[in-house]
Amino acid sequence: MLAEQLATHPQYKDYLTPERIVLLARLAPLHDIGKVGVSDRALLKQGALTPEELEEMRKHPVYGRDVIAKAERQAGVHGDAALAIAKDIIYTHHEWWDGTGYPQGLKGTDIPIAGRIMALVDVYDAVHTRRVYASPRSHEETVSLIVAARGTHFDPAVVDAFLQVSSVLRDLSEAEESHTKA
Repeated sequence: MLAEQLATHPQYKDYLTPERIVLLARLAPLHDIGKVGVSDRALLKQGALTPEELEEMRKHPVYGRDVIAKAERQAGVHGDAALAIAKDIIYTHHEWWDGTGYPQGLKGTDIPIAGRIMALVDVYDAVHTRRVYASPRSHEETVSLIVAARGTHFDPAVVDAFLQVSSVLRDLSEAEESHTKA
């Protein structure tokens, strides 16, 4: 939904074809695949991570990218568009628009579009759903947090597209919560 809205923006319409949008949606669940390489002690810890645990956690994009790259090599696959998008999602979803993210410290348009979209979706999901270390925030609080990070954490155009679809996300979230409680 976010990618479809962003595709209406002149800077994104050539990249966000219907085929790529489908791939983004199907591949998004892989974004944290690298967490398989992170210790359960860090993953399941309640409360703040130590500097060492945080450093370990920040390696998951590299681990995830390496898993896909190894699978490509073992299968003898080269230049596959889906796997390229998967690696972009996995490796760059923690990069920040202002360059303060990780693992590479990419800035602005150096961050692949798939990573910019996944960054916002990942934060929305992490903040708005129950986690081991924190209670979920309301949709409105989550939207406010995202808007406040426009131009620092997030690509401003991605935030603008998010605002266009946020009410639909709220409705879907509320429907999911009702279904889960039933």
